[in-house]
Amino acid sequence: MLVDADSLTARGFAQLPAILTPGECHELIALYSDPDRFRTRIDMQQYRFGRGEYQYFRYPLPRIVDGLRHSLYAELAPIANRWSDLLQTPKFPSTLEALLEHCHGHGQTRPTPLMLRYGPGDFNCLHQDIYGEIAFPFQVVCFLSEPGRDYTGGEFLLVENPPRAQSMWVARLCRRKATPS
Repeated sequence: MLVDADSLTARGFAQLPAILTPGECHELIALYSDPDRFRTRIDMQQYRFGRGEYQYFRYPLPRIVDGLRHSLYAELAPIANRWSDLLQTPKFPSTLEALLEHCHGHGQTRPTPLMLRYGPGDFNCLHQDIYGEIAFPFQVVCFLSEPGRDYTGGEFLLVENPPRAQSMWVARLCRRKATPS
């Protein structure tokens, strides 16, 4: 199992081992310049989301992205359902196909996987990604570029926003080196 359920529950996040090879990372990076692979491009500064840009994939999703979604959902759905039991909220289907069918039935038909691109000085404002009435409680972030080789600086900061209290950082994470392809 890749996902540490105890960490997700106790800390609100879990750091996965490398799940993409360097070759897969390069394959995904190369897709960014192909407008036919994406449905929407967002200039973050235009919307005051930060500085940089991101693009939402269109269907059909790239093989790597689709494979990750299916394998990670299979691990995350039971954890999400344990949380649902504790919170007394509706459970999630056991398969990604069933979840997508449920989302589509509620008008949520567009794919949500995306790729971000940052340049020098770019950043993303603190935010929470919610795309409709049905929201799966977990997101997975994969770092495709290699710190120290592809860029310097930068952090990935996770923030907790407790009710009636100041926000505080809970983790600063870096990408682990991927296994050779």
